[in-house]
Amino acid sequence: MLLFCFLACATVWAQNAEFNKTAFYKVMENSSVESIDQQIKKVESAADNYKDAYTGALLMKKSGLIAGAAKKLNVFKQGHKKLEAAIEKDPLNPEFRFLRLMIQENAPKIVKYHSDIEKDVSIIQESYKKMSPELQTAVMDYRKQSKSLKNIIL
Repeated sequence: MLLFCFLACATVWAQNAEFNKTAFYKVMENSSVESIDQQIKKVESAADNYKDAYTGALLMKKSGLIAGAAKKLNVFKQGHKKLEAAIEKDPLNPEFRFLRLMIQENAPKIVKYHSDIEKDVSIIQESYKKMSPELQTAVMDYRKQSKSLKNIIL
């Protein structure tokens, strides 16, 4: 009985674990619908000003993993609204620009979400040295596969 209680409590604790940026970027890099949904719950329960940006990016990432064209588009649009609203509130935030860059570089052409790549790269490049260590690591990890960041000096 005690073991059951411990396991149940550990499970609840793990589900309510605090938002972690490193874990967030791991989900953005390699993810499943389940891991994205878990990360969205963590983001939404966090007291962070970045909620809309993180949730928006996760939803857009999720849209590429779910079935059904109409559902994919609906989820992408939900995420798009959240991420763009966050960028509108804080247009020079390099993390928001990085999130959008990751989505834009991987979004299908049909959604026409590629017009801000150059602006985002410029802001990321200008702000790189002032970024948190977690964000710098995420940028460097993503840079290996990015067409836009590959040849810029950070």
